[in-house]
Amino acid sequence: MRAAALILALLLGAGGRAVARSITLDEAVILARAQSVDAAVALNELRKSYWSYRTYRADLLPEVNFNATIPSYRKSYSPYQHEDGSYTFVRNNVMQMSGEISVEQSIWPTGGTLSLNTSIDWLRQLDRGAFNRFMSVPVALTLSQPIFAVNNVKWNRRIEPVRYEEAKANFVSATEKVAMNAVAYFFDLLMAKENLGIARQNYSNARKLHEVAVAKREMGQISRNDLLQLELNLLNAESSLTDRESSYRAAQFALSAFLDIEDGEELDPVVPAEVPAGDVVYADVLDKALANNSFSRNIRRRQLEADYEVAKAKGAMRQITLFAQVGYTGTADNAGDAYSRLKDNQVVEIGFKIPLLDWGKRRGNVKVAESNRMVVESRLRKEQMEFSQDIFILVERYNNQRRQLAISQRADTIAEARYNTNVETFMVGRISTLDLNDSQLSKDESRQAMINQLYLYWRYYYQLRSLTLWDFATGRGIDADIDRIIKGS
Repeated sequence: MRAAALILALLLGAGGRAVARSITLDEAVILARAQSVDAAVALNELRKSYWSYRTYRADLLPEVNFNATIPSYRKSYSPYQHEDGSYTFVRNNVMQMSGEISVEQSIWPTGGTLSLNTSIDWLRQLDRGAFNRFMSVPVALTLSQPIFAVNNVKWNRRIEPVRYEEAKANFVSATEKVAMNAVAYFFDLLMAKENLGIARQNYSNARKLHEVAVAKREMGQISRNDLLQLELNLLNAESSLTDRESSYRAAQFALSAFLDIEDGEELDPVVPAEVPAGDVVYADVLDKALANNSFSRNIRRRQLEADYEVAKAKGAMRQITLFAQVGYTGTADNAGDAYSRLKDNQVVEIGFKIPLLDWGKRRGNVKVAESNRMVVESRLRKEQMEFSQDIFILVERYNNQRRQLAISQRADTIAEARYNTNVETFMVGRISTLDLNDSQLSKDESRQAMINQLYLYWRYYYQLRSLTLWDFATGRGIDADIDRIIKGS
């Protein structure tokens, strides 16, 4: 009995392992969010959307410009028509300089542009009798207003804030998807580690069993067929061990590369001891997803963009523009006098372009835009239905997964105990090699199934977080300080 116990201890002992850095699932997720390439991609997408939104906001504010030409010199000939209708060419030899400061502001309700300008122009004739001339426009107020055309400013004020809110929600969802990828890489390595441990144990057991079988065969206690079967088991175990070692190294490299960890540092994944507790309710999950997820913003933005295209097509059916300018101007031979004895400077123009015959082209463009809007609306309804359906399925799987995990954990414990019992029983010759092989296969499959069920639980959990932007473990929303993230990047 003492000899049997000693052999059993050798059979169940694991091979030696190199010292490695232990890493938990939470640590892997934190590292992935902080330094993975996927996290950097999500941050760059957020930064692009942030500056696009800042540009839109700047377009709504007054713009101050300074335009200048210093100098402009021309020495050329230009045609001149006499009173009798004949032409000649006159010589121009002139130097000019000009400067203008303008303040422009978009008019949000109407889509027009209002500008306030001040300018001065200087001209010097360089031929005989050269002289200077100055023209000033101390102040001029200019209005440019399209009539019946689409108000681009109004539509941008509707669409751009929704687009930015969508981008922010996308960023938070992307960080949760980074966590999902980290979970996948972590459990790939954990599964590879378990498979390698199983392969090492199986090889050690197969080698010891073969040694015991050789001794029993010499004493005539087992048949030659059983001995050959155990020898075949030893060869298969050695082949499996080699394959598992290669898979383990590949999984090590994949997780290290994803987490941006230096090469050469071996990671030892720790099996999560606990899982998030509690079931979730479909109606609650759907409400949080519709309130927080980028999907609802995406739906709203695409609907607005479809309406915008229809408005642009209708506005292009006719073009009427109002241009008006009021101000003062002055001219003199010197700069000071150019700002005295000012005169009114007023311009009013109304231009229009109305198609008399376009063979229905513009009206056709309106019909195309309206048809595209109906297509978009149909697609949005379908996507909303599929979104709700996907959430329902995910909730069912998540709630069911706790039971599946408990079953797999219990099966793993039973299969391990059965295998240990069968090894001991085989040592005293009470079961065959086929029964021993069957218990070993059940043990290996049960352990792999338990790890896979654990992975699915965590995957469903982070998938729920990604869709709802809600932490069900703490009962709080997942928020991000966008300004701090942008500034810190």
